[in-house]
Amino acid sequence: MELNKYIDHTLLSASATEADILQLCEEALKYNFYSVCVNSGYVPIAKQALGRSEVKICTVVGFPLGAMSTEAKIFEAKKAIEQGASEIDMVMNIGRLKSNNHVAVLKDISDIKKAIGLIPLKVILEISELSKNEIVKACEICMDAHADFVKTSTGFSKSGATLTAVKIMKKTVRNELKIKASGGIRDKETALKYIEVGVDRIGASAGVAMMNNETSNSSY
Repeated sequence: MELNKYIDHTLLSASATEADILQLCEEALKYNFYSVCVNSGYVPIAKQALGRSEVKICTVVGFPLGAMSTEAKIFEAKKAIEQGASEIDMVMNIGRLKSNNHVAVLKDISDIKKAIGLIPLKVILEISELSKNEIVKACEICMDAHADFVKTSTGFSKSGATLTAVKIMKKTVRNELKIKASGGIRDKETALKYIEVGVDRIGASAGVAMMNNETSNSSY
């Protein structure tokens, strides 16, 4: 099992500098991570830094709150793809889900998926804001919307991924959707536990620490 190929090497902090993004890309090339995950404004820098390498560029849309209009999320996603992004992590409209407006949540996700076509779409549920039943419902909606992944967290809420939530997600989506765990995964041992319960991708800024069997103090 190649741990590096599970990792979306992530830097989404508002204060991340251009030099920080370049360093992220250098690390991704060194360890051959699956992708770098950056805010959409940094996609062109990442594209230039990664060149023709195998490392993919993942970006976030509607981040970190998910409460933007669907049209804004679509514009951001399409622009990022045009500039070199090959995966999109969108934040679900959490407030709509909690309002039981499931039709609006479904439309938001399915409209974005239709707009980006074959580009993989990961939907961030923000599990720290949801009850068990809401996590199940969110996963069901993502399946109906033809998303490709369900993802645990932004890393910017009160807590990140939990094994309990991932088990609920896996039981709901079975093999229909993939799962990305993110938020607070700081060492190799924890990452391997998530992979054991069925996670297909790990979103973390601690990728280098994981590869060196160290523990990172990063929150994402």
